Amino acid sequence: MKLRNYVLVTAGYWVFTLTDGALRMLVLLHFNELGYSAVAIAFLFLAYEFMGILTNLLGGWVGARKGLNRTLVGGLVLQMVALSALTLEDPSWERWLSVLFVMAMQALSGVAKDLTKMSSKSAVKTVAGDGSLFRMVAILTGSKNALKGVGFFLGSALLATLGYDGSLWVMVAALGATVVLLLVMLNEDIGKSKRKPKLTSLLSKSDAINKLSFARFFLFGSRDIWFVVAVPVFLAEQLNWSHEGVGGFLAAWVIGYGIVQSSAPKLLTTGGRVVDESRATRSWALVLAVVCAAIAVPVTVEWGVTPSVVGGLIVFGVAFAVNSSLHSFLVLAFADDEDVALDVGFYYSANAAGRLVGTLLSGVLYVWGGLSLALWGSVTFVVATWLAARRLPPVPAGTAVSLADVDGGD
Repeated sequence: MKLRNYVLVTAGYWVFTLTDGALRMLVLLHFNELGYSAVAIAFLFLAYEFMGILTNLLGGWVGARKGLNRTLVGGLVLQMVALSALTLEDPSWERWLSVLFVMAMQALSGVAKDLTKMSSKSAVKTVAGDGSLFRMVAILTGSKNALKGVGFFLGSALLATLGYDGSLWVMVAALGATVVLLLVMLNEDIGKSKRKPKLTSLLSKSDAINKLSFARFFLFGSRDIWFVVAVPVFLAEQLNWSHEGVGGFLAAWVIGYGIVQSSAPKLLTTGGRVVDESRATRSWALVLAVVCAAIAVPVTVEWGVTPSVVGGLIVFGVAFAVNSSLHSFLVLAFADDEDVALDVGFYYSANAAGRLVGTLLSGVLYVWGGLSLALWGSVTFVVATWLAARRLPPVPAGTAVSLADVDGGD
C-alpha cells in the first residue's frame, strides 16, 4: 500500500469535506433567516446535486485519462472559486436573482464535490493492499461523513462569529493551503489508465455495476427526502428549535453515521464470521425499510412525534451507515482494475441522481403533506433499494478484497 499517497488524498478529501458541510449549513441557515420557503431552499441545492450526475460520469473519464491527482486538485480549486463568488451575493438583490446566482455557485460547488469524491475513492483501490480495501474505504468514507457533521457545527459557528462573507473567506484560505500542499507532494499520476478510454465507455458497465448503481440511487434518495429540507425546517418551524439546535442535531447525526460507517467491517465480521457481502446488503436494506416505516407511523398519527423523529433517525443513521459502507465496498470489488475511475464515476453519478430527486422531493413533499409525507416517500425509496439489492451478484470468487479477509483493525 502506498501509504503516503493515501494520506495525502485523504487529507485533501477531509479539508474539502469540512468546507462542504459548513457551506450547506451556511446557505440553509442564511436563507432561512432571510425568509425563503422550504421549496425555495430546496431549489438552492438542486443545481449542486444535478451537476454531480454529469461530473461523476465525465470526471471518471478524465481521471482515467489524466490521473486522479489532477481531478482531486481541480475539485479543490473549483470549490475555492465557488466560495469566493458567493461573497458577491447581496441581500438587496431581487429574490429571483439571488436564487439563480446561488444555484449557479452551488452547481460549481457540486462539480467540485464530486470531482474530489470520485478522485479520492477511486484512488483508494490503486493504493490498497490485499485484504485492506473494505477497511480503507470504510475509514475514508466514514471519516468523511463524520467531518461533514463537524462542518455543520463549523458552519453554524462561523456564521455566528464571522458572518456570511467572513466564513466563506476563511474556507477559501484553508482550501488554498491544501491545494499548495497537494501540488508539492502529490506529484505522481494516480489511477491513470494505461489505455485511453473512449467517451462511449462512460455508460458501458458490467451488470453488477449497473444493479448496484440502481440500488444506490434509491438509497441516497431515501435519506435526502427527509434530510435536506423536511427535517431541518420541521425542527425549526414546528418544534421551535433554534438554528444552533437544528445544526447541532444534524451535525451529531452525520458524525455518528460516519463513526458507524468506519466501523462497518468490524461490525459485520464480529466473532470471525464469514460474510456474503451481497447478501448482507440485501438484509441491511430490509432493516432500513423497517426502521424508516417505524418512524413514519407515529409522525403520521401525531403520537410521540419528537422522540420518534429524534430517536428514530438515530437508529435510521446506524442502518443507513452499514448500507452505505457495503455499497462503497461493493463498487470497488465489482469495478474493473483498469477502469476503476470510470466504474466509480458511473456509480456516483447514480448516487448524485438519487440525491437530486431526494432533494427536490424533500421540499415538495414537505409542502404537500408535512414531515409525515416526506418520511413515507423515504420508506418507498428504501423498499426500492431492497428490491434492487436482491438482484446483486455475489463478490467474484477469489477476489483479494473480500470482506471476510478484513481484519477489522483500527
